[in-house]
Amino acid sequence: MKHLIGTLFLLATLPAAPAFAQTACAPGTYAAPDGDFVVLVKSPAVAAPGLRYMFRDGRRGATTDAGVPLTCGTGDVAIGGKRWAPIAFRETPATFDSVGTKMTGVLIEPPGNDAKRPLVVMVHGSERTSPIGGIYGYAMAAQGISVFVYDKRGTGGSEGEYTQNFELLAEDAASALGQARGMAAGRYGRAGFFGGSQGGWVAPLAATRTKADFVAIGFGLVASPIEEDREQMVSEVRAAGLGRDAEALVGRLSDATGKLLLSGFADGYTELDAARAEMAGQPWAAKIAGEHSGAIARMSNDELRRVGRARFDNLELIWNYDAFAALKKLDAPLLWVLAGEDREAPIETTRGALLGLAKAGKPVDVYLFPQTDHGMWEFTTDASGERQVTRITDGYLKLLADWIKRDARGAYGRAERLTPR
Repeated sequence: MKHLIGTLFLLATLPAAPAFAQTACAPGTYAAPDGDFVVLVKSPAVAAPGLRYMFRDGRRGATTDAGVPLTCGTGDVAIGGKRWAPIAFRETPATFDSVGTKMTGVLIEPPGNDAKRPLVVMVHGSERTSPIGGIYGYAMAAQGISVFVYDKRGTGGSEGEYTQNFELLAEDAASALGQARGMAAGRYGRAGFFGGSQGGWVAPLAATRTKADFVAIGFGLVASPIEEDREQMVSEVRAAGLGRDAEALVGRLSDATGKLLLSGFADGYTELDAARAEMAGQPWAAKIAGEHSGAIARMSNDELRRVGRARFDNLELIWNYDAFAALKKLDAPLLWVLAGEDREAPIETTRGALLGLAKAGKPVDVYLFPQTDHGMWEFTTDASGERQVTRITDGYLKLLADWIKRDARGAYGRAERLTPR
């Protein structure tokens, strides 16, 4: 997962489709009598007065799209000839302190005062955009869950410096859960975390630092950032149809760049030069990217000594973070949802670690959605091998909510359950 560009809120940054006549919609969440829903929010990627929309089954687009499957009325929307009414959420702004930093958030509560309703804190990916007012919080609340969303430090209305220090971000998430519990006192039962992408590193760690009743993760990693880089490059050479020699070579490149990162760009140049020499003349070498190794390999040693740390190591990222150790300490039930064709967070190591925890008796539920990429996006592939995302895969949003409500059963789109019931 790209550390500077989060994907949990990718919906806010997709390019807008050509303008169409449908522009009169009001932001909100609209529900059908059977529990289906559509969320409409403002997005910088959609020209006003158009809105971004997403249905429970993952269909998404803009109200300015040609062929948009909804018609906006006065205070409601029409879908398939039937009127869907707005959900009257209770939305309460909040400020709270975490490690001496003032943070901002919003508690979103469904109508009523159900003392057994779950409460979930949404833990960020690596994005710098604000989740407040975004689609995912409302999509969770539309399924009967109280949701606390907050701006990570250094973004939105929160103070401090933007960072990718998992230890500090976990403290912020734990503080957010305490704030949410206080605000929703008497109106919730179980309380825990949902983390997407980079949040898969942060949310389990936060749950070891405060009482959490559950943790749900989407498309995260049980691997360090250095291991993520290696797995991405292995995925790239496999996608190109290359053999084990190429896999071993990119492994050696990752070892070299990892040594550079862990030493603050003081050590690792001998190993990097050796990897470069092996890659010289390989026609595929120029296309290898990984999370950082491709870019490092294409810079000179002098340049890396001068600006390497400023360019690649300026966000306090814990490069050798032991994600598995945090999960072993975790006592709360854990849901982990894998994207079967994830190019940013390849799943091989993560799946093995999770299944190992489940076999050891940890309360872990693992689901996999096949033919999906990072973010649970379904996609098409063009002739050059580039992927174009189409929709969030059907069943993903419902699975998250049902599991959090302790009511996960039956089929969820094409999801495969990897752990026994």
